[in-house]
Amino acid sequence: MADSTQDTIVLHTNDGSTGYRIVKFKALANHPRGESPECVLKIFKVSQSSIEPDTIDFSDQTLLGALFYEGNANDYYTNQTDVIFDREIFNQDIYITCKVSEGTMNYYLELEQVKLDLSENTVATLKDIRNATDLT
Repeated sequence: MADSTQDTIVLHTNDGSTGYRIVKFKALANHPRGESPECVLKIFKVSQSSIEPDTIDFSDQTLLGALFYEGNANDYYTNQTDVIFDREIFNQDIYITCKVSEGTMNYYLELEQVKLDLSENTVATLKDIRNATDLT
């Protein structure tokens, strides 16, 4: 991902009976030995109209996870990644945003698939509708 970009992960289904939970979220610079990037990747429940700089606001109900990556082209220093994510179950598309200081980034996202019963499906869908409505 390049600076100030957003990827869409398509997860929605016709009946909403399949839910997902984030298991792993990792990052790696495209050129780890040639760049010294600092990057913030965030996962949202709704599409973002703008990519905020390095702000991570966990009071935002649409934020599912955040990752900070700090790389160093010097071999004496290791790359560091810190990941924080919510164990919330969702059943709609998610959006990954990237704000990087130098170069471009790769990410790895692992989701756990969860079969939702009717009440869980309804709750997850209503949360998504509320989050989308709150933005308008």
